[in-house]
Amino acid sequence: MSTKDFVEKDYYKVLGVPKDATEAEIKKAYRKLAREFHPDANKGDARAEERFKEISEANDVLGDAKRRKEYDEARALFGNGGFRPGPGGGGGSFNFDLGDLFGGAPGGPQQGQGAGGFGGGLGDVFGGLFNRGGAGTRTQPRRGQDIESEVTLSFTEAVDGATVPLRMSSQAPCKACSGTGDKNGTPRVCPTCVGTGQVSRGSGGGFSLTDPCVDCKGRGLIAQDPCEVCKGSGRAKSSRTMQVRIPAGVSDGQRIRLRGKGAPGERGGPAGDLYVVVHVGSHPVFGRRDDNLTVTVPVTFAEAALGGEVKVPTLGGPPVTLKLPPGTPNGRTMRARGKGAVRKDGTRGDLLVTVEVAVPKDLGASARDALEAYRKATADEDPRAELFQAAKGA
Repeated sequence: MSTKDFVEKDYYKVLGVPKDATEAEIKKAYRKLAREFHPDANKGDARAEERFKEISEANDVLGDAKRRKEYDEARALFGNGGFRPGPGGGGGSFNFDLGDLFGGAPGGPQQGQGAGGFGGGLGDVFGGLFNRGGAGTRTQPRRGQDIESEVTLSFTEAVDGATVPLRMSSQAPCKACSGTGDKNGTPRVCPTCVGTGQVSRGSGGGFSLTDPCVDCKGRGLIAQDPCEVCKGSGRAKSSRTMQVRIPAGVSDGQRIRLRGKGAPGERGGPAGDLYVVVHVGSHPVFGRRDDNLTVTVPVTFAEAALGGEVKVPTLGGPPVTLKLPPGTPNGRTMRARGKGAVRKDGTRGDLLVTVEVAVPKDLGASARDALEAYRKATADEDPRAELFQAAKGA
């Protein structure tokens, strides 16, 4: 449907209301006619269906205060919608090029100020009236859908980062019909939404709500000869495998967003985004606490009591040596700086080393004699004295 058709149509007559009708009167008239000619109440009646579309179209314009004002101005400019191109002269006839009038062609009479005081040409008036930039942009680009996938990494891969293959299935433009939905690649513009993919409905108080067009399912196009592969939808299931880089330092359950890696868009629209949920496996030696790695290191009683140096393993690197001070208690945690997981800024967290005094299950004769001698030497020391003292005072 052309812009000329819109200006020539008398929406007031379609709804049966006067030109000075109030918003309430327009709404009341629309609701009454919509109930009367609704397709559900007139199944199989093509004339009623066409009448319902006209009523909806009229309400979309007159039910919106801004669009109604622009519509009235446009009709007043052309004598209530009377297009009478002729050879010139009086009697209300005009001699002009419709392409210049609606498109604002370079060098034409509408460039600059434009007729009737509408700056930028009359194309701006009708672009605002029908919420489209002219007939050339009726079918709007559509953004592709977002896709969510999952990936499982080993503990080491999560710390260091990894590139993993992901096989994804999504809706993409049908290859058989090049995404048009039509077997011959020649769909027609949806007459209900005029190619926008959306329809407006009044909600009272001068406001209108926009919904996806039910006739074209928001595409703006209707297949004349539906494609057998996509059944006229223009979309078909597509599978692809892509290499995805998971950054270093990800944690279990983290959701990563990859912009533009989702389903392809339609009619030049941008692709959606890919969301990857990461699952991280466990490690037999190391644990994770935020950006720090953790490890428990067994030490002998002598090392804990007398002090000494112990070697500690690191994840993917050479071991580090930590110095135990004399009298190190069981469960004490020490820190090896820079040996943890990678942070977002590229630096590394720390390795938290927890000391665990190892108690031997079997002792040799000499070790047993030495421990017996130690027990006799420390017989007067009671490590639980303070415990009982505190219990009595509580």
